Amino acid sequence: MKSAFQLRADLAGAIWIVLLLLGISWPTSAADSKRVTAILLTARAELPDSDFADSVVLVMNNLGPAPIGVIVNKPTSISVSRLFPDIKRLAQVHDKVYFGGPVEFGAVWFLFRATTPQERAIQASDGIYISADRDLLLQLLGRAKPMDGLRIFIGHSGWAPGQLEEEIARGDWKLGRAESETIFNGKSDHPWPAPKGPNRTT
Repeated sequence: MKSAFQLRADLAGAIWIVLLLLGISWPTSAADSKRVTAILLTARAELPDSDFADSVVLVMNNLGPAPIGVIVNKPTSISVSRLFPDIKRLAQVHDKVYFGGPVEFGAVWFLFRATTPQERAIQASDGIYISADRDLLLQLLGRAKPMDGLRIFIGHSGWAPGQLEEEIARGDWKLGRAESETIFNGKSDHPWPAPKGPNRTT
């Protein structure tokens, strides 16, 4: 019999694939929005919120009425190639889709590196863009090195107005610069869903 952890992971994968293939998980592109200002937040040790424990979150200031971000260090068990079974050239791609956060689970966002401004994407930081445009994602996946400077997320993170400021003030988060190397090459050793155990929060 499968464990609760395995069942949760399998369910998440099944829901995600259905949403993607039906084409209903894509938010409207924010291409006309202002330039985003981003910071990188690292959760304090033993943060009680299980969704954000051990998280490093890229947080942006104007994708909504309050801060919005994506968790950049929690890969799921779902491979990018599994999401696109019709793209045969991705069969050898073993990169994982990342858990971006618990908000709108099933919606797809992606971060990618670029040296020039990009249509259908918003600049999040120097050389880093964020988008939810399906055609742009497929274009990036069609490159010779599809996952070079690309990270795909399911769901995102969000806070009510004033909530994140309160969390920072009480020491829940450490602030850092939104640097490309940290986002794309940082350690991703906190898979989602987190395994349950005596030293894990529930």
